[in-house]
Amino acid sequence: MSLVRRATGALIHRVYRAIRRAGAITPAVPAGHRFRRLGDGVSIAFPPGAIFGEQWIEVGDHTLIGERVSLSCGMGPGVDLGPGSILRIGGGCSIGRGTHIVAHQSIDVGDDVFTGPYVYITDQNHVYDDPDVPIGRQWPRNSPVSIGSGSWLGAGAIVLPGTRLGRQCVVAAGAVVRGEFPDHSVVAGVPARRVRGYTPELGWHAPDVVLADSGS
Repeated sequence: MSLVRRATGALIHRVYRAIRRAGAITPAVPAGHRFRRLGDGVSIAFPPGAIFGEQWIEVGDHTLIGERVSLSCGMGPGVDLGPGSILRIGGGCSIGRGTHIVAHQSIDVGDDVFTGPYVYITDQNHVYDDPDVPIGRQWPRNSPVSIGSGSWLGAGAIVLPGTRLGRQCVVAAGAVVRGEFPDHSVVAGVPARRVRGYTPELGWHAPDVVLADSGS
């Protein structure tokens, strides 16, 4: 019986590996043709998350997108979002499993950006301007997001509307990010703040080191 179980288990694993290979979205399969652009070598792993609004999504060459990653544009399928792209992911990126990138106006992810699992990036948030109207029924507000090339976003990080991360930034796991951060920033916390920076003279250092060094 143990031999039968082992053989059955091995067969199941072989079949599942074959399903994952066949189910991946690449530029060569029909599902890949729905995207505005999927670059050479792109692979979106099977099973995917929620994917819609593909005609407004661009993904650069050799980017790898993990399983159960959601990529969406707009509130739902069938909405006309205009002539241009809305979600742009650069080349050479690695997007961790379970990540959600939800675009309504503009999200730019640069080249060689890596994320851990379960990162959430959005350019839209609910508002609570009217205290008498349920928050879910108030019209949400958009603000573009950009993530600079070479950045790393740790597991479970949340990037909120209006965020602008410079190049080569590090976002700590679990951070909730909103605002503008220059190149070579390390941001951490809830809400996230800049905890380290880089200059050629000092290397990596706490932000206040620069102020002390300049005599401020």
